[in-house]
Amino acid sequence: MSGEAGIERLYVAVEEAAGLLGVACSRDAMWPVLTAFQDVFADGSVVFNIVTSGGHVADLSFDFSVPPAVGDPYTHALAHGLVDETDHPIRALFADIQERFPIQSYGVDHRISGGFNKAYVFFPLTDLQDPARLAAAVPSLPSGLAEHVRTLADHGLANKVSAIAIDYARRTWNLYFNGLSPEHVSREAALSLIREFGLPEPSEQLLSFIETSSALYPTFGWDSTKVERLSFSTRTTDPAALPARIEPKLGEFAANAPYTYDGDRVLVYAGALSASEEYYKLAAYHQLTAAAHDRIRSAG
Repeated sequence: MSGEAGIERLYVAVEEAAGLLGVACSRDAMWPVLTAFQDVFADGSVVFNIVTSGGHVADLSFDFSVPPAVGDPYTHALAHGLVDETDHPIRALFADIQERFPIQSYGVDHRISGGFNKAYVFFPLTDLQDPARLAAAVPSLPSGLAEHVRTLADHGLANKVSAIAIDYARRTWNLYFNGLSPEHVSREAALSLIREFGLPEPSEQLLSFIETSSALYPTFGWDSTKVERLSFSTRTTDPAALPARIEPKLGEFAANAPYTYDGDRVLVYAGALSASEEYYKLAAYHQLTAAAHDRIRSAG
């Protein structure tokens, strides 16, 4: 896929995905990001991400991978007028990580209705990172991680960080721990981690889902050491996997989202827990590269 014809086909898929959920999709809103990053779409992954809560679609975003040659996605977006410059310390985080750690690729989360949202930094799967090393080596990283490195190590999560996401809109960031074994997500282990993070006990439905997961990612704020949210996720090709029985809209989208590769749709279901709520998410892969396939593979 290349040139305007390629991004036109991609826009049609975005519009189709939004239509499945009854979400407004504007060409005027989407065309600037498609043209700004048009050179990355031919060989990269593209994902539709939805968040549901209480039977309602809370968010829909269009995510895509970015090769290292493009550089900092936020800087690229800034050069194309997609975002505004900010003097918030979060702006330094991407460069600090980039300068100190090996990087496999980058990524962008772009909300269908809200513009550029997140940038991702993906570490090589052969060189996953240790939270303690990240906390010590990255000067712009907030102190929240240092407060939790012992807890993460005690739960077997040292040297398992596969990615960091930086949410510029909400001033938050995530650590992604991939390839977890059943011992990491057993009921006892999950409840222990949730309690140590100071989050409320999850419902039986969420606990049952957590036991099927193979990845987790805490969300940290900028001005507090508290973990704002903890999410667990699992890869599947089954649209009717557990969250779909809780939030039917997820299953409907999972069964019908447009995709371009052979075989079944590749899906990543997630359940999230915060101090005030729990809810479910779905990533449905529209384009899928070999590197992304390896990154989201199930443990074992």
